Amino acid sequence: MFELDVRSRKPIYEQLMDNIKELIVTSVLRPDEKLPSVRHVSQELTVNPNTIQKAYRELERQGFLYSASRKGYFVAPTDWISNDRKLEEMKDQFRPLLKEAIYMGLTKEELLRWFEEAEQEGGDHRD
Repeated sequence: MFELDVRSRKPIYEQLMDNIKELIVTSVLRPDEKLPSVRHVSQELTVNPNTIQKAYRELERQGFLYSASRKGYFVAPTDWISNDRKLEEMKDQFRPLLKEAIYMGLTKEELLRWFEEAEQEGGDHRD
């Protein structure tokens, strides 16, 4: 279910968080759907359970997941996620990447094309 790149410089818990966010955004994981247990994911990925727990807790803090005592972690309903707050966080993460891309020659037209490609792939949930 989750894929990690052991050669990446990005920490494993962040890779896992990105995987889960992608599955939520693309509606592969639905609101109130139970995530695999920390133990199960740890065994599947051969990663320390504390790493999985860290990713789940951070996603809970960000509003993507919620936990139920002794039942595990579940995908938070979309109305729980503050779009304004989340968009601000994303903007802070996106800006350095955008600056680097501009430095490397990205044009507004290319950026618009990237946006349109992402939108066609299912990134537009504003219906």
